Parts: sequence; structure tokens; C-alpha cells
Amino acid sequence: MAEHVEGAAEAAHSPMAQFEIHKLIPIDVGGIDISYTNSALFMTFAVILTAILFWTATRHRTMVPGRLQATAELLYEFVAGMVKDNTGQEGMRYFPFVFTLFLFILFGNVIGLFPYAFTFTSHIVVTAAMAVFIFVAVTFIGFWRHGLHFFSLFVPPGAPLGIAIILVPLEMFSYLIRPLSLSLRLFANMLAGHVLLKVLAGFIITLGLVFGVIPFLAVFAVTLLEIMVALIQAYVFALLTCIYLNDAIHLH
Repeated sequence: MAEHVEGAAEAAHSPMAQFEIHKLIPIDVGGIDISYTNSALFMTFAVILTAILFWTATRHRTMVPGRLQATAELLYEFVAGMVKDNTGQEGMRYFPFVFTLFLFILFGNVIGLFPYAFTFTSHIVVTAAMAVFIFVAVTFIGFWRHGLHFFSLFVPPGAPLGIAIILVPLEMFSYLIRPLSLSLRLFANMLAGHVLLKVLAGFIITLGLVFGVIPFLAVFAVTLLEIMVALIQAYVFALLTCIYLNDAIHLH
């Protein structure tokens, strides 16, 4: 019995314990488990906090913006500029999707930095679902706009036939692995950062009040780094989405 309790305590303090999925509201429909989990809960938090931010920031708009309004406008203009710069004016019709995607990932990353929070972007199933959806949507847009001419995306312009025979399979392979690279980049960065924070935090407890100062300073520094990574990863995910949209809209 004591060994079981000790093993459970060690598992709870494991750096990987923070990524465990727990059912909060068990739901079974026709043998399919669609339970509401801690991951879904923090996704809900991300959506609600985003809505609250923009509702609060825009309900009393002024010529001289306050902090919330300035933050909302800065985020809006930042993503709008990114979409326009990378997809052109035609790509602005997809701005609401990219903006929503950016905010969802950004808030998910940042919320996960708080103690006892759950980082849903550190799960490959979440990042892969978003990446696959983007891949399918972009491919659909490409065929919808260009028909079979969309396949010209895989033919490097001006390449001789002999070289094209080699390059076309490489281009197609590069295109097909987009969901994998897109999902792995976000998942791996968030996972690694949170594991490192958990390990360093464990050293603070183990070394005590005096010698724990060094790992405490390390945790503080890594936390600042993780805040920057949270912002960068949301930006990179949205930026790559824009680049993929640009390929579908303009081809080469």
C-alpha cells in the first residue's frame, strides 16, 4: 500500500504529469467517447478570454485608445498586415480565419504558462487537427480557384524537363508533409518548454530555501523565454498558414 502511494506521488510530480488528459464530464455517444476534458476546458477559456478582451476593448471606442483598445488594435493590425503582406489583397478575405487561429494559439500558449493550467497546444492531437484542417482547406481553395492547373504548383517555373522530373516529386512530398511540420513545430516547442520548467521547479523544492535560489532564477529566466516562445509560435503558425494560402491563391 505504501509503495502504491509513493508511486502515485512520484507520478504526480513527474514532468509529464502536466500533459495528462482528465475527463471532467464523461460523455459517451454510441460508443464514441466525446467527454469534456481539461484540454477542452482550457480551449474554452482561450475562446472566452479572447471574446472578453475584444468585447471590452471595442465597446467604448475612443480616438485616444486606452490600454485594452490599443492592445486589441495592435493585434488586429499586426495580423492584418501579416495576411496582406503574404497573400496580397485577395488573401484578406481569409483574414478572419487567420486572426482567429492566431488568437486561439496565442491565448492557449500564454494561459498554459500559469500554475496548474493546461497547455492544449502541447498535445500533438490538437496541433495536428489544426494543421490537417488548414492543409485540407488550402488544397480545396487551390482546386476551387485554379482547377487542375493547381498541379502547376509542383512544377518549378522555367525548370528543364529533365530536372522537373526530379523536382516535381520533391515538391509534392514537401507539400504533403506540411501538416506534419506545422503541427510538430508548435507541439514540440510547447512540450519542451513546459517540461524544462517543471524540472527546474523540482530542483527548487529539492535544494531548499538557500540553494534553491539558483534554480529559481533559472525558472524565472526560462519563463520569460517561454512567454517569447508562446508569442513566436503563434506568429509562426499563422505566418505559415498565410504562406500556404498564398500558394493556393497565386500558385507561383
